[in-house]
Amino acid sequence: MKLLRYGPKGSEKPALLDAGGVIRDLSGTVDDIAGAVLSPEGLARVAALDPATLPTLPEGRIGACVGRVGKFICVGLNYADHAKETGKAPPEEPILFMKATTAINGPNDDVEIPRGSKKADWEVELGVVIGSRAKYVSEADALAHVAGYCLINDVSERAFQSERGGQWTKGKSHDTFGPIGPWLVTRDEVADPQNLGLWLDVDGVRRQTGNTNTMIFTVAHLVSYISQFMTLEPGDVIATGTPPGVGMGIKPEPIFLREGQVITLGIDGLGSQRQLTIAAGA
Repeated sequence: MKLLRYGPKGSEKPALLDAGGVIRDLSGTVDDIAGAVLSPEGLARVAALDPATLPTLPEGRIGACVGRVGKFICVGLNYADHAKETGKAPPEEPILFMKATTAINGPNDDVEIPRGSKKADWEVELGVVIGSRAKYVSEADALAHVAGYCLINDVSERAFQSERGGQWTKGKSHDTFGPIGPWLVTRDEVADPQNLGLWLDVDGVRRQTGNTNTMIFTVAHLVSYISQFMTLEPGDVIATGTPPGVGMGIKPEPIFLREGQVITLGIDGLGSQRQLTIAAGA
């Protein structure tokens, strides 16, 4: 299934995308694409519905495909060629950091360039959405705890991230820096999360091309690994790292985002996003 959230920010309705590409209203069946709805039982209940019996929704805003996200966990330098372009050695263990949940944005919403920003950057990433509680799970059992997968743009401000002291979170958490969606594709429809093509363009110029088969740490490894340090709950989101081609890695001079640019990105089978960069609001 392809599940999504539709409507104005803060008032999204749960919905699904049917086989014909029509958005169907799920609000008569579930309250949100969140929490227990993401459990195996919750997803089975939705899967048992006949989409043709659900009301259709007109064209409109699509929100982040997961609601009430408890934790937004990110993995750094998970592609060896990306680590190389940043001048860092590939990590021996996954590098984890948190992105504020207030950064979560719809897939086609505007992305703000923060006040004082000089090094805003892009990162196409595979997102993993947790469906059932995971604590100390084995790698063999890890994917059973995954509800599905989605597209994420892990927007970053490199100066805030690396030149302002402390850890990476402050460069990752500005409002709008976490577009998620357009939809959550359930695990049963993704045959192999380690064989998905990723791409990202800025103003029509291809900047990133990659495949999840070049990840250093697989999705199963990441879910298991993270669960050794914190309990993963339904609706938690993991951004699994980005392939090479980010702005900070461009030679001979890095290229960073400025106001008025268009970012487009996608992952095989998981849809695409389009964002306009704008000045930060109040």
